[in-house]
Amino acid sequence: MIDSGSRSSPQELVVIGSQAILGQYPQAPGELLRSMEADLYPLREPELADAIDGAIGELSAFHDTYGYYAQGVGPETATLPAKWIDRVIPVQSEATGQAVGLCWRYTILLSPSTLRAGKKTCVSPSNLARHGLTRKSVLMERLKNTALPDVIRKLVRQRIALHFPK
Repeated sequence: MIDSGSRSSPQELVVIGSQAILGQYPQAPGELLRSMEADLYPLREPELADAIDGAIGELSAFHDTYGYYAQGVGPETATLPAKWIDRVIPVQSEATGQAVGLCWRYTILLSPSTLRAGKKTCVSPSNLARHGLTRKSVLMERLKNTALPDVIRKLVRQRIALHFPK
């Protein structure tokens, strides 16, 4: 069971997906905050992701109480650039107890796995570009540092170009 308050050292939870934007932009535009779900997994014990669903997942007492929920995922959920862990934003407050949310930066949110899948997400390249929260050059640098097959790399490059025509 996930119980961040009972551990002697902080539980680090990797927050992926659209709600990770709150780490970098706590006051993000409303258009970027439409999801009521946060995807996450314990950094050091990713096998506990299933426990997240039971404790604070969809249709849990937590969800009923707060109106949002977490979905336990695994590190294999996304294809990430090299050294991504060096670019997370730690979030900890009284509200998180001893848990520390490790939120992906917006450039990781636009990971090649998200871009190649064409997933519909409120944190899309077009939404971030419209609000001036990302640049093509940064995304292209992240793409360069991500191991991908050539065909996928080409598709991701095309999607970035679609959202940043200049």
